[in-house]
Amino acid sequence: MSTIAAISTPPGVGGIAVVRLSGTDAFTIAAKHLQLPHTGRDMGFSLFRHNDDVLDEVVVSLFHSPHSYTGEDVVEISCHGSLYVQQTLLQALLDSGARLAEPGEFTRRAFLNGKLNLSQAEAVADLIDSTNAAAHSLAVSQLRGGYAKELETLRQQLIDLTALLELELDFSDEDVEFADRSQLLSLVSQTSTRVNALRESFHMGNALKRGIPVAIIGRPNAGKSSLLNALLRDNRAIVSDIPGTTRDTIEETFVINGTPFRIIDTAGLRHSDDPIEFLGIQRTIETVVQADIILYVHDATQPFVQALDDLQELQDIRSFDGKHIFIVHNKIDLVPETLTATYRTFPISAKEGTGLDALTSALAKAAQTDLAQAPDVMLTNVRHYEALGHVEQALLHVAKGLADQLPADLIVIDLRDALHHLGTITGQVTSDEVLGTIFSRFCIGK
Repeated sequence: MSTIAAISTPPGVGGIAVVRLSGTDAFTIAAKHLQLPHTGRDMGFSLFRHNDDVLDEVVVSLFHSPHSYTGEDVVEISCHGSLYVQQTLLQALLDSGARLAEPGEFTRRAFLNGKLNLSQAEAVADLIDSTNAAAHSLAVSQLRGGYAKELETLRQQLIDLTALLELELDFSDEDVEFADRSQLLSLVSQTSTRVNALRESFHMGNALKRGIPVAIIGRPNAGKSSLLNALLRDNRAIVSDIPGTTRDTIEETFVINGTPFRIIDTAGLRHSDDPIEFLGIQRTIETVVQADIILYVHDATQPFVQALDDLQELQDIRSFDGKHIFIVHNKIDLVPETLTATYRTFPISAKEGTGLDALTSALAKAAQTDLAQAPDVMLTNVRHYEALGHVEQALLHVAKGLADQLPADLIVIDLRDALHHLGTITGQVTSDEVLGTIFSRFCIGK
C-alpha cells in the first residue's frame, strides 16, 4: 500500500502545524529530509532540509506498526505554522515518494487494518464535528466502543441462532431438531426488542447531535421572531408589526450548559387565504409534530383564551404526549399582569430581555429530564438507523417463519439477511462505494 502524506491541522497560520505520513515507506521518506530519533526513542528534534537548505526546525514523532493510529508506520512532523513552511514541507515529502492523502484516508486505513470498526471510524468524524458537550460525549462514547459492543452482542446472538439452524440442515436426512422452536422464537423476540430499543434511541441521540428541537409557535405579531432573536442574542429573524412577516421556518442552534437546542421560528397561527402563508402554517404544524419542546408565544396584551384555543386545536391534530409545552407571555413591558394556566407559563419581554433567564433555565431542565430517561447507548447515525430497520424486518420474517414452522433452510435465509445488514454498520460487510461515501465526510489529514 502506498505511503500517504497530508497536513493534519486546520488550514491557516498558527503557532504549530502537523504533517503526517503513513505507510511502509514513511520512515524512509522522512529520513531523506530530517534526522529521525535514535533507536529506542519515538520523538526528537531535527532540522528539516529541502533542496540542501534548512526549511524549518521541527519535532518528529515516530509510531511503529502496528502501534499507530492507522496500524502502519506513521511519522508526524510538528513544524511552525507558516503557510509557506507547511506547503513546502508537504511538497518535499510528495516529491520524495509519498502520495497526497484523500479525505479520511488515514482513518480508512485504521479501519482496514483492524484498529477501528466502521461505527468507531464514523465516530471519529462525529468527534471532529462536535460543537458542544453533549455531541462530544456521544462521539467519545461511540469511539471508545460502547455502541460497538452492543452491536457485537446482537451479532453474536444472530450467529448463534443461525448456527443452530444450519446444524439441523447438516442432519436434515435424520430429522434432528437441535433447538426447540419456542426457545428460538423467544430468543428472536429478545433480539428484536433490543434492536427496536436502539432504533428508538435515535430520536434522542440525533437531537443531542444536531440540537433538541424547540418550536416557537403562536399567533402573528405575538413576538415569536423577537424571542428567537433574544435567545440567540442576534437579529437573525426579521421583526415587523405587519402580520404574517414570517412565512417559512427559520432554524438556528444555541447551547445551554453544554446541551444543544435547535430552535425553530414558525409562521403565525391563523386562518389565511394567502397560499404562501397557508403553506407556512402547514409547516408550523409539521414542526410542532417533530419538536420535543414547544414555546407558545402569547401576546400579553391580547385575551389569554386565544392561547388555550390554539393549543387545544393543535392537540386535536396531534397529541402532545412526551412534549414539554411552555406558554411564553410576551410584551409584559406593556401589560405587567400575567395569567396562569395548566401549562407552565413564563412572563417575558423579548424587547427588554426580561424573564429570559427563567425561560432558558426551564429549557435546560426539560432537556436534563429527558436525558435522565435516555439509554446509555444511543444511536446517532442515519445510516445505522436504516440498517437496523432492515435487521428488524428480517427478524420479523424469522419470527413468522418459526411460528409457521417453516423449514430451517428458509428461516436461515432471513437470519443471514439480518446478519448482513448488521454487518454493514460495523464493517463486517462493506463495499468500496459505501466506504467512499463514509470517508468522504472527513477532512484531508484525518
